[in-house]
Amino acid sequence: MSKRINAKHKIDRRLGVNLWGRPKSPFNKRETPPGQHGARRRKPSDFGIQLMAKQKLKGYYGNIGEKRFRKYYEEASRLRGDTGENLVGLLEHRLDAIVYRAKFVPTVFAARQFVNHGHVLVNGRRMTVASYTVRVGDVIEVRQKSREMPLVLEAIQSAERDIPEYLDVDHNKLSVSIIRTPKLEDIPYPAQMEPNLVVEFYSR
Repeated sequence: MSKRINAKHKIDRRLGVNLWGRPKSPFNKRETPPGQHGARRRKPSDFGIQLMAKQKLKGYYGNIGEKRFRKYYEEASRLRGDTGENLVGLLEHRLDAIVYRAKFVPTVFAARQFVNHGHVLVNGRRMTVASYTVRVGDVIEVRQKSREMPLVLEAIQSAERDIPEYLDVDHNKLSVSIIRTPKLEDIPYPAQMEPNLVVEFYSR
């Protein structure tokens, strides 16, 4: 289990945002950085601003290591079009991201664990790799035996998040398909994401 799962609320305070828009985030009540007394935030340099943008995007998707995240950037830079747009598009094609977006689980951390534990099928086959890249038209389903899990039932009934338009979700069958690769403006990030700054960070 990732250390980030145990300290996910510290991420909010360290980055200075309510990263997932959750009402239970301690950032809603205490905006200082983590630590016994907190710390004053200094005005960041250009490098610091770019680094923060990268950390926000990495942190949002739960458990992406630096090596893998850099690979996403390198792949995005090889594709046609805007590299920043390509980057967030690739991240939204992750299996755990789609499970989270479809509201099958309450958090991105739960989505990773849910996939790793074998509760998800892709085109009828069990998939346990959270970073698996889902293609447009693939059908993702919650396994029959997993559909009555309290985690799933509570997530479906939650009004905390909306399902984006680029997904076709059926909560009766607990299935979802990605209709198209989203643009940045289509993705319901609770906090402002700046993939252009992430591109600047890696292209230095």
